[in-house]
Amino acid sequence: MYEPRATAEDMAKLGLTLADIAEDDVEIWPDNWPVFRLFNALGTQWRAGPGGATGLDYSVVREVAILIGIKKRQIHELFPDLQVMEAEALAVMAEA
Repeated sequence: MYEPRATAEDMAKLGLTLADIAEDDVEIWPDNWPVFRLFNALGTQWRAGPGGATGLDYSVVREVAILIGIKKRQIHELFPDLQVMEAEALAVMAEA
């Protein structure tokens, strides 16, 4: 999520320049920050089949949430928002 920016030398290896990188910052409202952190932490927990991703592996949501500091009582409140993010991510992946 927060990786150092590519150097001009790194970009040149790909035949690009620093100007080729979009500078679009995305703001996340404070109310959405916990579910964003959870969704981001679940980035390697997608279930996939022959047609691509089918959804997040819900069996690890609780454990991952606890690992990143979300209280157990908050998880059930975040879950519907997590499903909205999951559905949108699936739609974007299906377009690709």
